[in-house]
Amino acid sequence: MSEIVVSHGLGASDDSVWFPYLAERLEAAGHRVTVPRLPEAAAPQREAWRAVYGEAVRAAGPAGSTVLVGHSIGAVNVLRFLEGHDPEADGVYAGVVLVAASAHEVGYELLAGFFEGGFDWERIRRTARGFRVLQAMDDPVNQPDPAEHVGLFVRGLGATAVVTATGGHFGAAPDDHVEVPEAVRLVTELLDA
Repeated sequence: MSEIVVSHGLGASDDSVWFPYLAERLEAAGHRVTVPRLPEAAAPQREAWRAVYGEAVRAAGPAGSTVLVGHSIGAVNVLRFLEGHDPEADGVYAGVVLVAASAHEVGYELLAGFFEGGFDWERIRRTARGFRVLQAMDDPVNQPDPAEHVGLFVRGLGATAVVTATGGHFGAAPDDHVEVPEAVRLVTELLDA
């Protein structure tokens, strides 16, 4: 059984946006999906989120059969977790899926701390066998150019990108319940690799 550990975004929880859909589809295929509730979801703190997410990832099992998934600032949280991961000692993850992710600060002062110091792309790249990015061109958060964020992930991580014309932020508010089959497909693709 493979493990999928999801980092939710601002104000969200385990039952927000497309997470129930993802869990239903992947669990039906025999995988286990965990979405830990990160502390102070309405006012996230980088180190607290990284620590709680890290505990859930370590509890999931071997890195080689685990895919890490992040949505919005949760995707940045995944990247911060990976910066501290030692692949030589703790293994390489099966893959990482970043959905509606920002590659740099986008004007939300509340979240600016997550971006301080930039990313150590080379270090992150060594922590997983594959990286996938899912981004909609009409995303209201990653403006003015969602493609710029995608390009930074592709160049920095060697990520494969799926860019859709529509989809917004793939759940603009935590109570939006949407189906994102592309996310399921990207996770499955990494597990099958």
